[in-house]
Amino acid sequence: MLCILPPFIFRDIILLSSRKYSSKIKSNLNKILLSMPKHPKHLGEIQNQRNKNKQKLSKFAPGKVTLQVLGTGTKGAPRSLYVFSDQSRYLFNCGEGTQRLAHELKLKLAKLEHIFITHPSWQNIGGLPGITLTMQDVGVPSVNIHGPTGLQELFHAAKKFVILKNMDISFAESNPKELFEDNVLKVQYVALKRHLEALPNEFPEDEHMDDIDISHGNQLGMNEDEKVDETTATGKHKRSKSISSYLSEDNSSTSSGKSRKRRRRKKNRSRSLSLDTSSNSSTTRSNDFNNSFCVTKDKGISMCYVCRLQPRPGALCLEKCVALGVPPGPLLGKLKSGEDVTLQDGRVVESKQVCEPDDPGPIFIVVDCPTEEYISSLIDNDVFKKYQKFAENDEDAASVVVHFTPKRVMDDPRYQSWMKSFLTSTQHLILNETNTCMGSIAVHRIQHKLNMIHPKIFPLLGDNGTKVADEEILKHDKSHKSDGNKELNVLSADTLTAIHLRPRKGLDRSEEIRLKPKEYINETLCIEGFSTALHDVESNVQISKYDEMVKEYPKVLFLGTGSCIPNKTRNTSGIILETGKEQRILLDCGEGTYGQIVRFFGKSKCDEVLSSLKAVYISHIHADHHIGLIGVLQNRRRALKHLNMEHEPVILLAPIQLYSWLSFYDHFFERIKDEYEFVSNSDLLYTGHRLNNITYDRIIQKLNMQEISTCFVKHCPNAFGIAFSLEDGSKITYSGDTMPCNDLTILGRNSDLLIHEATMEDDLEHEALIKMHSTTTQAIEIGKKMEAKYILLTHFSQRYAKLPRFNENFADNVGIAFDNMQVRMDDLPSLPHFNSALRLMFAEHYDEMEQKAMKRQLRNEKENESNLEKHKILKTQ
Repeated sequence: MLCILPPFIFRDIILLSSRKYSSKIKSNLNKILLSMPKHPKHLGEIQNQRNKNKQKLSKFAPGKVTLQVLGTGTKGAPRSLYVFSDQSRYLFNCGEGTQRLAHELKLKLAKLEHIFITHPSWQNIGGLPGITLTMQDVGVPSVNIHGPTGLQELFHAAKKFVILKNMDISFAESNPKELFEDNVLKVQYVALKRHLEALPNEFPEDEHMDDIDISHGNQLGMNEDEKVDETTATGKHKRSKSISSYLSEDNSSTSSGKSRKRRRRKKNRSRSLSLDTSSNSSTTRSNDFNNSFCVTKDKGISMCYVCRLQPRPGALCLEKCVALGVPPGPLLGKLKSGEDVTLQDGRVVESKQVCEPDDPGPIFIVVDCPTEEYISSLIDNDVFKKYQKFAENDEDAASVVVHFTPKRVMDDPRYQSWMKSFLTSTQHLILNETNTCMGSIAVHRIQHKLNMIHPKIFPLLGDNGTKVADEEILKHDKSHKSDGNKELNVLSADTLTAIHLRPRKGLDRSEEIRLKPKEYINETLCIEGFSTALHDVESNVQISKYDEMVKEYPKVLFLGTGSCIPNKTRNTSGIILETGKEQRILLDCGEGTYGQIVRFFGKSKCDEVLSSLKAVYISHIHADHHIGLIGVLQNRRRALKHLNMEHEPVILLAPIQLYSWLSFYDHFFERIKDEYEFVSNSDLLYTGHRLNNITYDRIIQKLNMQEISTCFVKHCPNAFGIAFSLEDGSKITYSGDTMPCNDLTILGRNSDLLIHEATMEDDLEHEALIKMHSTTTQAIEIGKKMEAKYILLTHFSQRYAKLPRFNENFADNVGIAFDNMQVRMDDLPSLPHFNSALRLMFAEHYDEMEQKAMKRQLRNEKENESNLEKHKILKTQ
């Protein structure tokens, strides 16, 4: 049974679900939530120091400015350009996975002040929620986002799971008639408009851009009292409003809503739109603004940026000063500032005699032409002509043009002609799907090591786009030509490809990432005792003898095993449960999940995997569990189209609150409503299904299941665990995020496999309690209580980036999950045999954890002794 759920009944459903959940939580958990720390004290100090440093440097143009490729735009990787100076940082586009690359490459997000978005598509904005949370954690006081109108709506709608209490976000109007300017850059906004002209070819992937239908994704199995007649006047009125306003009206009165609307209208007229994320009060955007953004989506706006470095006086040459007899002191400062000076003997020393030539500031242009329909606006725009061959002087000619434009559009003869309008010396840096590098060394490094333990459970990754250092490769210091065209200086990009603008050094490929598999293996084999441990694994597991008899399905692939934010070795939550050759279910979908699929299976096979994805389960609406869903849905659609397969929506099992986020994105940004059929997790509770039988039977048949049931768990409102009973009789339970939970024990009774979160080590039980997570021992105990045959621990705090701490509770049925680890049910007995080898492989990391634990224990003992002494003194008094 299908029906479309209008946004205005979300409030009632959310309140009902919250009440139902809250009745299950004990009163002491509410006290824990109230006592959780709200404002980290260290952030204020970091922010104050940062502002002081910024004020000191803001008077001077920087001496170093470099364009550096962060995400190449290849399949599965973000496309993003990092511009850094010795003072501040700028980011152009922020696709999903940007923050993980920035973390691995040690790019200083603490200095990032401005993010420029070209086109409001997920491949450009999917990383914004994650990167802003990370920037807040490192003490960034504020960030300014530039781009097409309406980007602020993304944060308003996401404020349920992107909580920015300690950082201000402002949104520049990006008016083409105005400039953005600071001490580093002058940026001119150039808006490309979409012309709905007849095209020779069928409109490609982004054909949904012209659809402003406000209806939403398919909703399965709703109760009769939850249905709404869409033809009613009330329904029409509600749908005309901003969806994100519904997210904020749950706890607001009518009068306060009107007052906030007036304030919002007034604020929208200012130079920039600021978002006060520290306030818990709800705000309602005006209909005028929403209507204007609908026009932006309908017509299509892609923002390009013409960026000129601020001029910098030539450097003072001290050797020349000494040769001319200029004494140390204030005269040197005057010469450096461009003044001529007179020496005591009457001689005049001119500034130009002792200073290098002034640097007027080179120009780079960022261009994104999403489809052929934008090309006319590009080639007819007079702004670009000022920086092409028609430039009035050499200083105005563009040094670099960065193209985010897709290959299909770049191959258009009109676009090629526009590129030829620049000087032959202009470098064209390409950031699109024609590149191959996905950007990470760490994931390959750890996989090559783990592959030594068991090549089937830890197979080498299918992504071969990152070049290997010891292979003979093309020299990249020469420009790559496009189709043999000698008029264009076209550069492909790897991660960390750089172009130095100041001082002018041009293209620099010395820092581009390269893999060194032999080095990774040799450094592991050199570890004392590892060879012996590896031999023990091989003798105990006997890979070659039993492998042929192992049943292929069900199979579990871990795409992300870390918590909160991704790091270089553990991505955020994502698990593929494979129940048959053509049946896959995705359990949670953190940021970068699609990239992990590409990385594991390779660019050619990933489409087959996505096309076999029949369902996605989201346990709760924290960002690290669902922010990658839009990317997966979009790329699954592309995979079906590429394989010429019939389009079929994926079954989406999720908390009802997620539905409003997806509906919002569909309404304001890109059409995704046809990619999923929504089933509320609360309709599958083991205490009694509310989903109608016809729909339920269709789902379990489609997924090769006998039964699917959920339960509420103790983490946040509307967090769920789930159990799957498969056709072959096996049972698999997934906890999601939770404290020890009795309902989960009941749900997962007699499971063959329990996948349970183990965020903290046992010594941090108090911290786990505050954050409503489980320790390793608590997770194992839940498995024992439900009499699970095997337990796999996952969702580790990022302090356990490589390995969690072992303890005496790690029995012979307990295993540790790693990213890119694939296990069949018959593989599970092998996992405990890996522990000794793993501990040696990551000995340095493990010793560091042990030392921290020892210091923690000593500190606690001292505190206990101090408290005991105080107690004795008080008692004697």
